[in-house]
Amino acid sequence: RKKGRRMEIENSRPYFFGDIGCWAERTEVHKTASLGQASQLEQLIQTGASVNMVAVDSITPLHEACLHGQTKCVQLLLEAGAQVDARNVDGSTPLCDACSAGSLECVKLLLQYGAKTNPALTSRTASPLHEACMGGNSECVKLLISMGASLEAYDLYYGTPLHVACANEHTNCVKELLNAGAKVNAARLHETPLHHAAKSMSVEMIEILVEFGANIYARDQHNRKPVDYTTPGSPSAACLQSYEASPLSLQQLSRLAVRKTLGTRALNVVVQLDIPKLIISYLCYQ
Repeated sequence: RKKGRRMEIENSRPYFFGDIGCWAERTEVHKTASLGQASQLEQLIQTGASVNMVAVDSITPLHEACLHGQTKCVQLLLEAGAQVDARNVDGSTPLCDACSAGSLECVKLLLQYGAKTNPALTSRTASPLHEACMGGNSECVKLLISMGASLEAYDLYYGTPLHVACANEHTNCVKELLNAGAKVNAARLHETPLHHAAKSMSVEMIEILVEFGANIYARDQHNRKPVDYTTPGSPSAACLQSYEASPLSLQQLSRLAVRKTLGTRALNVVVQLDIPKLIISYLCYQ
């Protein structure tokens, strides 16, 4: 009981960079956690091995386990008092690594133990939501959003999570972010998610973004519109040119009006209930 109380106190302490364990080469705990050798890891813990020992790059055994999606080892480490929000030399937390690996179970465990969905960003790291979008892990994206992850977390290099999802052509992640209310016209150096979609030549992604109100006339730092990044004569170029030549349809205008007036959650209810488009249009113009 005393041991459990001690672990509870240790887990409640705030983490400060470099305040756990001692500097060391990669330990046996690191190795077993990385390889998913749960029984060996359990033995090491029982014989007193430190679960918070940091290697020269500030990586803890928990980082290793999360990066390789070793759920059982993650659980053992957390139960033994591993610092859930420890940062490595790049500023990444175990939650960032779990999201990068696309391990939904590891992400769930970390969140259960109080991992921060919005750790303070540094110039060298992205948020867990950025990492999930980078890897196209839409289930992790959905879970993080439900736990309050910031949709507009801004990374100096990547921009917002929506920028990352579009740049890496992960359409399902784009849908999750937009349905949750991500700003479709967020800009990094004047570059919008639609610019990324145009560069990737993804017609589906272009259509989704425009449906959610993306500005087809937005110009980036090079004074170029999204259509300027498409190949002439390609389906993506034809798609954007069609939008430029024609006004938005009643359905598109209705969708935008409902989102603006009722909010994202209300719109999701409308869509899930499959209310006829005629009724939606009627509501928008009252």
